[in-house]
Amino acid sequence: MSSSTTERIKELGLVFPPAPKPAGVYRPILVVDKFLYVSGQGPIQNDGSLMIGIAGYDMNADEAKLAARQVGLTMLSTIQTHFGSLDKIKRVVKVLGMVNSTSDFGKQPYVINGFSELMADVFGKEDGIGVRSAVGMMLPDNIPVEVEAMFELH
Repeated sequence: MSSSTTERIKELGLVFPPAPKPAGVYRPILVVDKFLYVSGQGPIQNDGSLMIGIAGYDMNADEAKLAARQVGLTMLSTIQTHFGSLDKIKRVVKVLGMVNSTSDFGKQPYVINGFSELMADVFGKEDGIGVRSAVGMMLPDNIPVEVEAMFELH
């Protein structure tokens, strides 16, 4: 892709929610060598509130997938706020997607595709798709999805 990440974000018409403040003793991001690590992010809405719900209980797979996409927007906002330009990111390396779901839900990979598809749109298919895990678990504040990720820098 020839256009910059910032230009692609504008072309896609993406709107970032406010970057969340840390909810504990940790750094939102950490740069080590040529890698940017991002702490787990939840789905922050544009008004600053958290999306809540449990996949398979009060949220279906498609709604949870949209929440995962919102986590991606939240993560991009966090990177931009605490690191600066998203144009410094070369590629997505690793994603850990966690879905707050019932024990019989079983569609965690589908849900996390909401995050992964956004990253592919923003960084391109080659650089926006890295290795990934998608698991079900209980999450804080009843958020439906949390994602942490690692990116390679230029």
